[in-house]
Amino acid sequence: MKRSTILDEAAIRRALTRIAHEIIERNKGTDNVVLVGIKTRGETLADRLARRIEEIEGKPIALGNLDITLYRDDLSKKSLDPEVKATELPHDINGKTVVLIDDVLYTGRTVRAAMDALVDHGRPDYIQLAVLIDRGHRELPIRPDFVGKNVPTSKSEQVVVRLSEVDATDEVFIKQQ
Repeated sequence: MKRSTILDEAAIRRALTRIAHEIIERNKGTDNVVLVGIKTRGETLADRLARRIEEIEGKPIALGNLDITLYRDDLSKKSLDPEVKATELPHDINGKTVVLIDDVLYTGRTVRAAMDALVDHGRPDYIQLAVLIDRGHRELPIRPDFVGKNVPTSKSEQVVVRLSEVDATDEVFIKQQ
């Protein structure tokens, strides 16, 4: 297996710091903003972004997470018995700006499922998208508002994101399939 590292721990930290500043700037602060991480690694990235934004702004930002398992259009292909995790949206999202957060943006189908799940919980004024990696190959007309790194890939490559909270290390690499 050929493997090529594209982000190490320091590069991930810098990308998230930049995204945190961009979220604050685009939304003129964070008073009306809710960060929502898409399970699993998006949730971890949302936690990290919330901490960075709190360091910058000096106050906490609303934070939640979303399980999209039952909203996927490929559910029947994935498993006959899908594992559904809890969605936690402790803050009312009606009238808010929700920033959906995920690790890798590829076809756009995960984001579409996340938007479907989100609107089942309320009606935000705006939905923005933040991703650590945008690898292209969209199948749906979805684009990120905040990107850590654009990484052109072929469909035969896989982008792997590892985060210390889940995988005991921080790195992003491309592997050939």
